[in-house]
Amino acid sequence: MRRLTIIGIILLLAGTLHAAPRKVSRDVDRGIADGNVDVIVQFKEHPRAEQLEEMRGKGAELKAELRSVRGALFSMPAAALEGLSHNPNVRYISPDRSLNGVLDYSLAAVGAEYAEKYGFDGSGIGIAVIDSGVFAHDDLVDPATNRSKVRYSRSLIGGSSGADPFGHGTHVAGILAAQGSSHGVAPGAHLFDLRALNPAGAGTDSSVIAAIDMAILYKDKLNIRVINLSLSRGIFESYELDPLCQAVEAAYEAGIVVVVSAGNSGRYDKDGRKGYGTIGSPGNDPYVITVGAMNAMGTFGRTDDLIASYSSKGPTAIDHVIKPDLVAPGNKVVSLNSPGSTLATNRPQKVVGGNRIEVSGTSMAAPVVAGAVALLLEQDPSLTPDQVKARLMKTASKAFPTTSTATDPVTGDSYTSQYDIFTVGAGYVDIAAALNNSETSSGVALSPSASYDPATGIVTLVHGNSLLWGDGVIWGDAVIWGDGVIWGDAVIWGDGVIWGDGVIWGDSVIWGDGVIWGDGVIWGDGVIWGDASDASADGDE
Repeated sequence: MRRLTIIGIILLLAGTLHAAPRKVSRDVDRGIADGNVDVIVQFKEHPRAEQLEEMRGKGAELKAELRSVRGALFSMPAAALEGLSHNPNVRYISPDRSLNGVLDYSLAAVGAEYAEKYGFDGSGIGIAVIDSGVFAHDDLVDPATNRSKVRYSRSLIGGSSGADPFGHGTHVAGILAAQGSSHGVAPGAHLFDLRALNPAGAGTDSSVIAAIDMAILYKDKLNIRVINLSLSRGIFESYELDPLCQAVEAAYEAGIVVVVSAGNSGRYDKDGRKGYGTIGSPGNDPYVITVGAMNAMGTFGRTDDLIASYSSKGPTAIDHVIKPDLVAPGNKVVSLNSPGSTLATNRPQKVVGGNRIEVSGTSMAAPVVAGAVALLLEQDPSLTPDQVKARLMKTASKAFPTTSTATDPVTGDSYTSQYDIFTVGAGYVDIAAALNNSETSSGVALSPSASYDPATGIVTLVHGNSLLWGDGVIWGDAVIWGDGVIWGDAVIWGDGVIWGDGVIWGDSVIWGDGVIWGDGVIWGDGVIWGDASDASADGDE
């Protein structure tokens, strides 16, 4: 394998970051000459009535207010965008982008049985599932009370609430809280079903932001302490401007732990990048817990587990944030099926006994961690989002091989993974270790960024406002982040354009790899597909 020194990719990454900031996203005005366009306008403060009226005067139709981003969704003439960008009250304008959901050995691999043994099942903790809906499955009924674990359902995209025509959300819900033929990580938790993805598994920024707004609104009433986002899209701007990232930060500020799938583009090899720099939004935000996928190898122990070759890798485009934060089982996960759904119809061979289905992807890994969060919060409800993130990262298992290779059974292509910080983050989530740890911190647990020092030729971690990582206490003698140096020889594995300004994914072609099925068919082009990958094609079996 050819190695590329950091200096080459850093220089590419640094690019336009020093240019004057644009108020209009690069992709909102590309190719638009006439007609109306749906845009999310973020204001510097929550828009007042007179500001909304001023927008109407410019021909804008208000479609939805989006409180978590201090903005709104408008349909307005494309010709008016440039003038709007000069409004001093406007912070940023971006299109209402499409996104997709990122599509039992898993629980044993992370020590979930330990929690049940000692009486922790997530009872009393609310988890918002922002996905394609949740089917009324028998395994989501509490056998003791005969009450549904789904306490509230709402569709943000029209159509029926309490339904899941795609099947992705039901599978995720089962990993979280099933109790029956399938067993979730936190079977005592209650769910808040917010449907933001359509029957094809696609959604938009505005639908997901509206769902996040609703979770924040009902946080205290339903004790919503966790949001699971098994979805992603390409990165077009810094997380500081991205409306999806601003929404998840609002949830974080409200005291909600946000868990996001990393994405399924770890095989992306354009320019020889070998999957690096492919984390999606909002998983690029340093405040959330971003989760990559492991393959449990069909065994109950973790010692033979390997990274799934499709699991997206960091650093993030533009901001160079170290992601993922954790990895968890996501390959060949059997969970609840929504009968007649798109997933079940398209892949009937994956349906198990009619009421369950096998799916792979970082979408399946995220709810494993979200369930672990619920267990920690049941054990100690006083924990903050930062304390939860820090504890899970500190206690994560850091025992990995140096490399592993997976071969796609359909194409015959082989994919070699390096177990570096950009692939596995802080390590493999370990629920038993997390529940046995009582340390708390008072600092902020932002994921650090990577920085290149041309004087030494070394890439180091930049902790910014994070107060936890600097002294290495969280990592102890771990070989991953210990001394703050990623690799002493300043080498990033793979020779891709990782550090450039953006490789701002252009038309998001990279996300064509969002869903991997057995026949190699590719779904989506910049749509948030929930990061699901079918194990029959992932070659990680």
